[in-house]
Amino acid sequence: MTEFTSEVRTIPHNDADVFRVLSDFRKLELVKDKIPEDKLKDFLFDQDSVSFRVDPVGKVTFHVLEREPNKLVKFKSDRLPFDLFLWIQLVSKAEKDTRLRMTVKADLNPFIRGMVEKPMKEAVDKISDILAQLPYDQI
Repeated sequence: MTEFTSEVRTIPHNDADVFRVLSDFRKLELVKDKIPEDKLKDFLFDQDSVSFRVDPVGKVTFHVLEREPNKLVKFKSDRLPFDLFLWIQLVSKAEKDTRLRMTVKADLNPFIRGMVEKPMKEAVDKISDILAQLPYDQI
């Protein structure tokens, strides 16, 4: 498995609010305008899954595998030619200080890894940046 890990991000909200938002895909409705439509299209979601189209890959679906209140949300992809897992880890440092780290693990063959390594690392960092800036107390 190839692993891509974001830098630790600081979120100025409590861990319960952050977890509540990140563990329920229905909350995406409130922030989908922040997602560039030229990158991701055709969003569909419910509490436990989200699907979207990414060119040139096609339709991608993520399902929640595990939720550990205020600490962890694990996701697994469907409809990809390889297994992809995503973890969002949360650590509370103070009442309004939550740390977030995102990890993606993908079962990539060496040829695919060479093509997607840089874009995957950039995507993990970009997504974690966006997650760190969400107004969790308003969602």
